[in-house]
Amino acid sequence: MNRFEWVSARSAREAVGQATTTVADAMLTPPGRALPADATVMKAGGIDVLDLMKENLLTPRRVVHIGALPGLDRIEADRAGLRLGSLTTLTTIAGHPLLKGPYRAIADAAGHTATPPIRNTATLGGNLLQRPRCWYFRQEAFHCLKKGGAACFAMDGENQYHAIFGNSTCAMVHPSTLATALVALGARLELTDARGATREATLEQFLVTPEEDVRRENRLKPGELLTAVRIPPRPPTSGSAHIKQGEKESFDWAIGEVAAAIERDGAGRCVRASLVLGAVAPVPWRARAAEQALIGYAITEASAQAAARLALAAARPLAKNPYKVPVMEALVVRTILAAAGTERS
Repeated sequence: MNRFEWVSARSAREAVGQATTTVADAMLTPPGRALPADATVMKAGGIDVLDLMKENLLTPRRVVHIGALPGLDRIEADRAGLRLGSLTTLTTIAGHPLLKGPYRAIADAAGHTATPPIRNTATLGGNLLQRPRCWYFRQEAFHCLKKGGAACFAMDGENQYHAIFGNSTCAMVHPSTLATALVALGARLELTDARGATREATLEQFLVTPEEDVRRENRLKPGELLTAVRIPPRPPTSGSAHIKQGEKESFDWAIGEVAAAIERDGAGRCVRASLVLGAVAPVPWRARAAEQALIGYAITEASAQAAARLALAAARPLAKNPYKVPVMEALVVRTILAAAGTERS
């Protein structure tokens, strides 16, 4: 790891006023060339940023610590729904009393991410903005497309954990478990610049596919800080769930995950559905055909299985990951039933 300066910011405006680049832009520096002398990035819990620095993939001159910024570690409810501060830890999210019932998927996702020590440190903002976990991207020896290179080495390499959707340009999967649940619940992001001005964007629109820009995963601008995530109100007739499948359930990265939000009428028929697949594409993958197939029907195992087949119909696995298709079909069924409160006995 290279030497760097450390600055502890006292306010959001101070933090974004000092940041000169995003982590994604900083990692595009050609091999062997240093960043500009004033290159500065921000870190909160530092789980991802410090990993990248240890691997010599990120070499900033200055790191601005934002973990102690006031007011960004709260979860609050108002008439606009829920507001989750970007510095809220995953442990807090997993156990918060507001994240029950219609919002259960968010707590489910946070509570099954990594290990307890990491959940105690990792933040909501850091989880959403972390960079891909593809082993080719994470190794200094491979100058892949996302780092400004000419090839995605996973296409013809070790791709057993890679994408089965949207994988024609880059085969990475989006690393954020929380993003899968938040997209399903229609989350919006609050982004603050150095003047204190804020802009909002839906999380789904904020994330970027490789076809749009293979070098980054989101539309975060230099000098901009993610300050909060807003979740719109959910009716009392709705439910949500998130289920993750990993090889080692206690801590491993997901090989597949699903988030579902289901709203039903008084007769028990589905009137609105959101179904999002994670760890299978470069962005959380909306299964829109499956969502539409549920509307107007009671949520039963048969209707969930029909939706699951539609959700995976367009999958295009790589050489070593066809196993993900049946795994994801099973996860879709289980998650739909859980969101509707009709889990298998």
